[in-house]
Amino acid sequence: MLDQANATTMQDPLLETLTIKKTVFRNRIMSTSHACGLEEGGMPTEAYRAYHVEKARGGIALSMFGGSSNVDRDSPNIFRQLNVGSDEIIPHLQRFSEAMHAEGAALMCQITHLGRRADPYAQDWLPAIGPSAMRETLHRAIPREMDDYDIERVIKAYAAAARRCWEGGLDGIETLAAGHMIGQFLSPKTNLRTDRFGGSLENRIRFGLMVHEAIRKAVGDDFLVGMRFVVDEGIDGALKAEDCIAAAEILKREGAVDFFNAIYGSMDTARALAEENMPGMGTRIAPWVTAVGAFRREIGLPVFHAARISDIATARYAVGEGLVDMAGMTRAQIADPYLVTKLARGEEHLIRPCVGATHCQSPYRPRCLHNAATGRELALPHVIRPTTGPRRRAVVVGAGPAGLEAARVLAERGHDVSVYEAGAEAGGQVRIAAEGKWRRDIIGLVDWRVAELERLGVTVSYNAYMEAADVLALEPDLVIVATGGLPQTEFGEGADLVVPSWDIIGRQVPPAAEVLIFDGTGRHPAPLAAERAHTSGSKITYVSIDGFLAQELTYAERTRWKQEFIRMGITPKLEHRLVKVSRAGNRFTATVLDELTHNLHEIQADQVIVEMGTVPMDDLFEGLRVHAGNRGVTDIPALLENKLQPMRNEGFELHRIGDAAGSRNVHAAVLDALRLAHVC
Repeated sequence: MLDQANATTMQDPLLETLTIKKTVFRNRIMSTSHACGLEEGGMPTEAYRAYHVEKARGGIALSMFGGSSNVDRDSPNIFRQLNVGSDEIIPHLQRFSEAMHAEGAALMCQITHLGRRADPYAQDWLPAIGPSAMRETLHRAIPREMDDYDIERVIKAYAAAARRCWEGGLDGIETLAAGHMIGQFLSPKTNLRTDRFGGSLENRIRFGLMVHEAIRKAVGDDFLVGMRFVVDEGIDGALKAEDCIAAAEILKREGAVDFFNAIYGSMDTARALAEENMPGMGTRIAPWVTAVGAFRREIGLPVFHAARISDIATARYAVGEGLVDMAGMTRAQIADPYLVTKLARGEEHLIRPCVGATHCQSPYRPRCLHNAATGRELALPHVIRPTTGPRRRAVVVGAGPAGLEAARVLAERGHDVSVYEAGAEAGGQVRIAAEGKWRRDIIGLVDWRVAELERLGVTVSYNAYMEAADVLALEPDLVIVATGGLPQTEFGEGADLVVPSWDIIGRQVPPAAEVLIFDGTGRHPAPLAAERAHTSGSKITYVSIDGFLAQELTYAERTRWKQEFIRMGITPKLEHRLVKVSRAGNRFTATVLDELTHNLHEIQADQVIVEMGTVPMDDLFEGLRVHAGNRGVTDIPALLENKLQPMRNEGFELHRIGDAAGSRNVHAAVLDALRLAHVC
């Protein structure tokens, strides 16, 4: 009788091999190219490699790295790309490919020239170039129209970059057409030329064909050469599906490509990036897979695709129905690089889910909102190993993200763990955040951890408000306080008259007919409160201390909130600070300070809602620290060096994590928990 893992392998289309020329991919799951933010001086050094090697250990078939790797000097490093325009990269690639191949995974690099997407004030301060002098709104350069010398130079640069990848032992490369130089020549939106590179489709694709012809001569036929190619430029573009198919047919006919890596839409505005190119939370799962499938049926070459294919069921459908040959699950593997291994073992239910939070696209990339080990592979483990020391009795107080993560890691280590939560269910602020109309998926951060604790046999006691005496009675060896924070509302006179945003979002307090919302953080709670008030029919005045809405969030989240505010008819009053609230009969007068002019303005409202972050809920911690052997002091050097915490006196060990230590986001909370608990 077949065991479960073998049965899964035989039945699941995701675990079938794929052969392109002489390269055999061990399954149908890949990570698509992205600028992961771990390079050093444009080189894929140790941390960069470790990030990808972890995915190879986790069973991935192909890692396509180096999002927008630059082939020449006037394609500068503006979002931490690699530099494939220098021979310096070759030994780095050789070490990289050896490590990936040793784990059974294929490795490819994306090479490109940014063209008009370049920043003329970055790196060498060279002018941006493009097929025509058409400014890109997102990256803002006004390019110089390329002459024949520019075209010849850039084609040679592509070929030289591909040769470096071949000498580095890679299995192949892809060029990036959509939105970058090859795509800028192809699209009539960005190509207004009247010479042999402009006008007809055959002329507009000429540059891409010449690039690929030069690459073929540089690397030979066995080295795989693909193109990240748009199947429809979407509402902001000029290329429709039939145009893209016609262009792809030419590329196929001329033998220019071995595969296409299909994408949809444009990438020259924040909206296009957030909705089309890299859709996140609040958008449809796999929104473009049907369009990609139609493209694949017409072209007849292997087609890869990634765009919110965030779960195994969706990937299985895409591959099983013949819509794609390889499912790009990039963000899903940022959340869980062992996704494929778990699938092959018949443990699909154990996969840590990607919730589409787009934190991995923040300036802190590739950090995952709920996997703190991603991007820190040299310091923190994805797979928690059992302790080699004594088994400890650990008490975790608080079942928000920090407490749940600490309990999970401690239990994986083999400790005796119990969790106590004052509320009726786990989740803390995440459960409040999930009340938002487009933020509901974020509850997956909690649900996965709760399921893991059930698997590990950890008891979570709810409605259990713990005093110091209650914890001491348990005779713990280790206590982790993850009690979170309380809303901060201390802005000045009248702070006792306001309502915290949490109370509105969580429905403890109903919104009044006319409300003023003050956003002092630029995070999610104030917009979520506005959404709740709008749903209740309130008239809303929205005041923010920041220069633009949702300033602390990722570009995708900011874009979504801007769209939501337009939908709700709310025009935020920016760069204003709440300084006073007073009663005005049965209403309130809010005094706000214009940060630019320092003029004061009074605004009348039935209710003033305030979001200013949190302050630690630390009564329990303060009550316990006098009894703790370490007096509640977390030794920072030991923490950052992955060493056991020193015990200074007799007694149990006490620590605080998450918002119980300071007001931050979910990623910071789970990072606190992981780096403390994985060495206990």
